[in-house]
Amino acid sequence: MIALLANKTAAKAIAALILVLSLMAGAWWIHGKGYASAEAHYTAIIAAEHAANAQADADEQRRQTIANNAAKKREAEAIAELEAQEAENLELRRKLASEARQDPAAGQPSLGASSVQRINQIR
Repeated sequence: MIALLANKTAAKAIAALILVLSLMAGAWWIHGKGYASAEAHYTAIIAAEHAANAQADADEQRRQTIANNAAKKREAEAIAELEAQEAENLELRRKLASEARQDPAAGQPSLGASSVQRINQIR
């Protein structure tokens, strides 16, 4: 080994090899640090995006719930109004049918004044 180190060419080759290995180890270490740093950076970005997406999803769910509840309320009000109109129409039909049965001119071929008034109430 001492004879190998005494040879200038061999010593230079060993020194060059050690230098190259040191440079490669340094590059590998720097690359590893950079990779770990980039991984941590992008992991944080992805986590922030996931949190923003979760918040946006929750906001959209709330918006849809509010919109659906408002639509259900409007629908219930419209149904109640239609039911009230139906009850009024039913009462009017019963009243007009009763008046028609009581009309003394019901059997005549033409319409009398009371019949025309009943028809006009339907319009």
